[in-house]
Amino acid sequence: MFGKRISLFKLFGFHVKMDFSWFILAILIIWSLARGLFPHFYEGFSATTYWIMGVAGALGLLFSIVFHELWHSLIARRYGLPMKGITLFIFGGVAEMSEQPPSPKAEFFMAVAGPLASIVLGSGLLIISLFSDGLGLSKAIKGVIEYLAWINLILAGFNLIPAFPLDGGRVLRSVLWGWKENINWATNIASKIGSAFGFALILFGVFQVIAGNFIGGAWMFLIGLFIRSSSQMSYKQMILRNSLSGQKVDQYMNSDPAAVSPDINLEELIEEYIYKYHYKMYPVVDQGSLVGCVELKNVKDIPKEDRSSTKVREIMEGCSESNTIRSDEDAEKALSHMQQNKRSRLMVVERDQLVGVISIKDLMDFLSVKIDLGD
Repeated sequence: MFGKRISLFKLFGFHVKMDFSWFILAILIIWSLARGLFPHFYEGFSATTYWIMGVAGALGLLFSIVFHELWHSLIARRYGLPMKGITLFIFGGVAEMSEQPPSPKAEFFMAVAGPLASIVLGSGLLIISLFSDGLGLSKAIKGVIEYLAWINLILAGFNLIPAFPLDGGRVLRSVLWGWKENINWATNIASKIGSAFGFALILFGVFQVIAGNFIGGAWMFLIGLFIRSSSQMSYKQMILRNSLSGQKVDQYMNSDPAAVSPDINLEELIEEYIYKYHYKMYPVVDQGSLVGCVELKNVKDIPKEDRSSTKVREIMEGCSESNTIRSDEDAEKALSHMQQNKRSRLMVVERDQLVGVISIKDLMDFLSVKIDLGD
């Protein structure tokens, strides 16, 4: 879902990160506020003041999104769900969960926490703006506060639309889940509504572009595309997780993986393994013992002229919890493990010996067969 990210800060134990796509959003927001919204509603300021207001509005929006997602994360922690952190990206923000909510009740309270937080924040800012004269605030500051008040209320309202994976869609799923006691059925219904809503936004965006509102229409189109694809992907991921639950890693692993010696150089690794097998990670085995792994990204960091003189052992990673898993572990855990650590493959070990490799492709192939069988 995300590309390169930078860490901003840590809040209540959650790492807040920013995807580079958010910078595009920030630039668009600053420009639209400084050149459009603020000059239209608050006349008489200098161009410099409008640009300062635009920057302040963008920073305030960043805080508002973090505040919204923070409450999702806090409630998730309350129900024992491990959270990877909060990431800001071009379409807003997301509290990253590595597991499904344990119950409809947990899903409901996690989902409503964000919009309720935005409503409280927006209402508080609106009250401050109403008393801004008595508080001695300038008109420029009042303008920024009013913008942030309304944007938080709009953010809450939009997120409460019952279209999965928006918060309202998650509320709907929790209600359906509690009613039928079937999370698969509930997710299927909620995701179909989310997909339909996304398609409606795409059509609305196209009509807006035809009508001459290119920027607004383009945004509607992109947001609709994001919601539609996210709703469909969320359902597929849930099917995969449920299908893997209770299944063991050794059922899906490759028990005869391509392993390399730590003593070969990188040119040999590229020619004899990477070009042959096309994997991004290879176990490193020395005299029958697993000693680590080497990844494509490790090789890329070495200049071409140095690859013939560089051994695998010089760049390999040691065995750790991030790149290994036991053969008797749950396959669903292996999937979460790979997603959390941004890996496509894991080494399967027993008593520090390599017994196989499991990959996301192996698991997705299994899902494809399940879908083809209608199971």
